[in-house]
Amino acid sequence: MEPIDHKEYEWKTVLRELRIEDYDALIEMQRACFPGMEVWTREHIESQIKTFPKGQIVIEIDGQLAASSGCMIVQYEPNMAWHNWKAISDNGYIRNHNPKGDTLYGIEMMVHPEYRGLKLSRRMYDARKELCREMNLARMIIGGRIPGYHKVANEVSAREYVERVVAKAYFDPVLTAQTANGFALQGLIPNYLPSDEASCGYATFLEWRNLDYKAGAKRRFHHLVEPIRITVVQYEMRAIRSFEEFAQQCDFFLDVASDYKSDFILFPELFTTQLLSCVEPTRPGLAARRLAEFTTDYLEYFSERAIKFNVNVIGGSHFVLENDTLYNISYLFGRDGSIGKQYKIHITPSERKWWGIEPGDKVEVFDTDCGRVAIQICYDIEFPELTRIATSKGAEMIFVPYNTDTRHGYLRVKTCAQARCVENQVYVAISGCTGNLPFVENADIHYAQSGVFTPCDAEFARDGIAAECNPNVETIVIHDVDLEMLRRHRMEGSVQNWNDRRKDLYQVRFLEDGERGYV
Repeated sequence: MEPIDHKEYEWKTVLRELRIEDYDALIEMQRACFPGMEVWTREHIESQIKTFPKGQIVIEIDGQLAASSGCMIVQYEPNMAWHNWKAISDNGYIRNHNPKGDTLYGIEMMVHPEYRGLKLSRRMYDARKELCREMNLARMIIGGRIPGYHKVANEVSAREYVERVVAKAYFDPVLTAQTANGFALQGLIPNYLPSDEASCGYATFLEWRNLDYKAGAKRRFHHLVEPIRITVVQYEMRAIRSFEEFAQQCDFFLDVASDYKSDFILFPELFTTQLLSCVEPTRPGLAARRLAEFTTDYLEYFSERAIKFNVNVIGGSHFVLENDTLYNISYLFGRDGSIGKQYKIHITPSERKWWGIEPGDKVEVFDTDCGRVAIQICYDIEFPELTRIATSKGAEMIFVPYNTDTRHGYLRVKTCAQARCVENQVYVAISGCTGNLPFVENADIHYAQSGVFTPCDAEFARDGIAAECNPNVETIVIHDVDLEMLRRHRMEGSVQNWNDRRKDLYQVRFLEDGERGYV
C-alpha cells in the first residue's frame, strides 16, 4: 500500500481581511444567504475596505469563500438611533466610521449555506472580540436578524419570540448563535431591514462587553495570563458495529470540548482498535493491517470535525500501512484545517510480537494557534531524550496518547510524564483507554487514569497534578494551563532545570533528516 498523503485531507482554512478581488464570491454568498435581499455593490465593498480594512474579514476554506463579517467603530451614545441600520452604517458605506470611538458595530455576518454547521460564526465573533481587545474598545453591538420568526409570526409577537429563543424554548439560526457567543439581548428593533421578510423586518439589539477595556488607554491592555484550555478524554472501549458508531462516540466528546471552548482535545493511543470489534476476527498482525483500511475514514472524519468543533484534535493514534510497513501514528488535526503526524518512535516488545509495528525516526514539533506542541505516543514519554529534543524545538506542551493494560503500565507513563514536566519545565497531558474488548488480542483489557501535569513549584498545582480523571471510568477532564506562567517559571522558578543543564558535561545528540543535532 502506498503511503497516504494526509495533506489531501487537510481543510486549508484561513481567516483574513477582505479583498476587493473577493467581490464576486462575496456577492454569490450574499445571494445564497439572503435570497431576495439587496446585495452589496462594488462601491460598498471598496468603501468598507478603504475605510476600515481590519474590520472586514472573511474565512476561506480550500480557496473558497465560506464566511464573512463586516464592522465599523462608532462612539457609543445611549440615545443613538440603533434602530436605523442605514443611518448607523452610512447605508453600508461606513464613511462615518470613527477611529476614536469606543464601540465596534457589526454591519453584517454571513456563512455560506455549503459551510454551515462548522461553527464559523464563532470564529468570526472571536475575531471581532479580539479586535475589541486589540483596539481597547468597550463593547461590540449588533443588530441581529431573527430569520426563524416568520415561521411563528402568526402565533407569537416578536418580543415573545426572542424571549423564548433566549430561554431556549425556540431555536433561531442567528439569535441562538449570538447568545451562545456571549451577546446579551438589550432590545428589539422594528423596521430594521424592511426587506428582510424572514425576520418580518425585526432585528435584535445585542451587546457584548469587553472586560479588558481600560477607559482612556490608547493601547491594548495585556493579559497577565495566557490560558490554553485542554480537554483530555478517558475513552471506554466497547464493542461497536460500524465506523459510524465510533464516530458517534467521538462526536460526543468533541461537542463537549467545543461547548467549553477548548483549544485542544486529546484522545488515547490506539483507541481506533475499537473498530476491530466490527470486523472478522483474525490473527493480531493481520487484524492490525485490517484496521489500517479505516485510515481514510479516520482522516476525513477528524479533519472535518476539527473545523466544525473549532478545536485542535490530537486524534489518539492509529495503525497506518505505508509501503507494506505498519506504523503507529498520531495525527494532529488543526482547527485551521492543517494535519500533522508523529510516528511512534519506541516500539514495545508486545507491539513487535503481536502486530509487527515498525518505529518512526523523527521528533516533530507542531506550530498551532496556541503555541508549539509535541506528541509522544505512550512508550515514547518514557525516554527523556525525546522531550529534551522537543523542548529544544520550542514545545511548551507535550500530548501523550497512551494505551496500557495494567496499573503498572499506566504508572510508568504517569511517572515519566511528571518527570518530563520537571526536567523540561513544560506541561504534559496524558489520555488513556478504559473498558474491555473481548476477543481482540493484545487490546482486550485497559487501565487508565488520564490527566494534565505541571512542573512542581509554588505557582503550580499541588503535587504537580493540574487535573486528573478517576481511574477506569469513561470521563473527561478540562483544565486551563497558563503559558505565561510557564515562561516566568523558566526564568524565575525555585529551580530552573532547563537553563541549568550542564552542557559542558553532557548533551543529547540525535540524527534527523541525515543531519546531526545537539541539545
